[in-house]
Amino acid sequence: MSFDSKIRKILFSSLASVMLMISPHVHAEDNVSLRLNWYLGGLHVPFYYGLEKGFYKQEGIQLTINEGRGSANTVQVVAAGTDTFGLADSSSVINLVSKGGEIKSVMNILSSTGFSVVSAASAGIRKPKDLEGKTLAVSPGDPIRGLLEALAAANKVDTSKINFVQVDPAAKVVSVLEKRADGLLGGADDQFFLIKYKGVEPHALRFADHGANIVGMTILTGNNTIKANPDLVRRFVKATKRSWDEAKKNPDAAVDAAMKVKPDLNRQSTKDQMLVDFDLMDSPNVKGQTGFGHEKDWNQTIDLLKKYRGLETQLNWTAFHTNEFLPK
Repeated sequence: MSFDSKIRKILFSSLASVMLMISPHVHAEDNVSLRLNWYLGGLHVPFYYGLEKGFYKQEGIQLTINEGRGSANTVQVVAAGTDTFGLADSSSVINLVSKGGEIKSVMNILSSTGFSVVSAASAGIRKPKDLEGKTLAVSPGDPIRGLLEALAAANKVDTSKINFVQVDPAAKVVSVLEKRADGLLGGADDQFFLIKYKGVEPHALRFADHGANIVGMTILTGNNTIKANPDLVRRFVKATKRSWDEAKKNPDAAVDAAMKVKPDLNRQSTKDQMLVDFDLMDSPNVKGQTGFGHEKDWNQTIDLLKKYRGLETQLNWTAFHTNEFLPK
């Protein structure tokens, strides 16, 4: 063997050894799952956009997104370790933690709630006082009912003058369309557009605009994940923040990404829902700070849940949410 051949062999062997040592750290990815709060809709588009654009992959995350069956279910499966992260409303997080659940919100997605009285515009429900004398469709055990009480208290509305008709959740929209109810307890980013795309002009009386705001949707994970792998949480939050910020800049491209996953989505409705959710990212205390949870918003949420939803807890707001994983 020539001298040059020996040198090349030594260099190749050395390079191979170095690559073997560093490659696990460069190429290994964390397998992570995100459980949504519901079936794919406008609220979820930014996650699929971030996945398609490679934002999670760039943070060393191999992400699987699973549809959900309600926030209450999502917090349970994350607490059980079935999924790494979850998207759920703040009240579901607070309720489980107050009962000993080992989870925590690590990122605000929506700092305001989209919960509203959604009606046909012709019903004339423009301000809280207009609810008196009207009929609202509600579901048995509807968690929004408590927030309606908060709305009423803040605006001196006599709830004894409001008629309630109980229907299954899926029948709320039908009740309004068939004029068996003037409005329903629902979402400005959900039932509002279900009514609109049935050819009826809708209107949303948002609780957040009338003294009854709570933190909306949050990203949560298990306390075990926070303790065992805080760097993973930090990378996931960074990628998610980027996904939402970029989706705001490119809403049509973001919807395209979701349509590839679920082609039967109503494109315009999905985009409209997402645009409402972009609006709900802010609150009176949070402006343009994607992911940040403000102490005042969380404390107001806890206070309203105590007063109108029977929450029993002495825990500080930091037991439910942390901002420590947001990019500096």
